[in-house]
Amino acid sequence: MKKGLLITIGSALATAAILKAAPALAEPVPQNVAIVHTTDLDLTSATGRVELDHRLVNAAYEVCGTASAADLAAKNAVRACRADVLARARTQSQQLASRGANVIEVAARR
Repeated sequence: MKKGLLITIGSALATAAILKAAPALAEPVPQNVAIVHTTDLDLTSATGRVELDHRLVNAAYEVCGTASAADLAAKNAVRACRADVLARARTQSQQLASRGANVIEVAARR
């Protein structure tokens, strides 16, 4: 009787340890990425900068996704994601002209 109880307890502890370790062994959260090309834009003109900003907004919507209208917390998380992604992308776009690059990477962790 005691041996059966020890085996059961040992099995339960081993199972609990495996379940506890599973999140640590899981793969990292994938990052959604969109590439915004600017080679066709004249970033020295207002029209080019407006078009770039339009592309950045679209990319932010793409990488952050959408949430159900019924899920207020998720909608707020998506809204915060878009604001963060767009702020980082706009910073990259300002640096773009100074270094002569023509690609902006827009990324978000989801």
